[in-house]
Amino acid sequence: MPKAPQTAPPRQFSLFPESVRLQRIDPATNCWRFYRLTLQDDLFGGTVLVRSWGRLGTTGQERRERFSDVVAAQAELVRWVRVKQRRGYREEMDG
Repeated sequence: MPKAPQTAPPRQFSLFPESVRLQRIDPATNCWRFYRLTLQDDLFGGTVLVRSWGRLGTTGQERRERFSDVVAAQAELVRWVRVKQRRGYREEMDG
């Protein structure tokens, strides 16, 4: 009996992600988009969620949202990842 081709298991995000890079590529609709989420410490002891998005190959746009603690910022990062994945974005593959 022939074996089914092996596929790589889907990659999971770490339990507490600090940075996620997503992209959505659909040549049929000329869609070449990126979405980047990063957590950064600020000077006042809080955490900033930096969201960057735009067309691949451009600088794009950026929005920053400040949180008083890192747990709330991580929860918001995970929420945005889920929203973008529902809209067709996938984790950017290296190489």
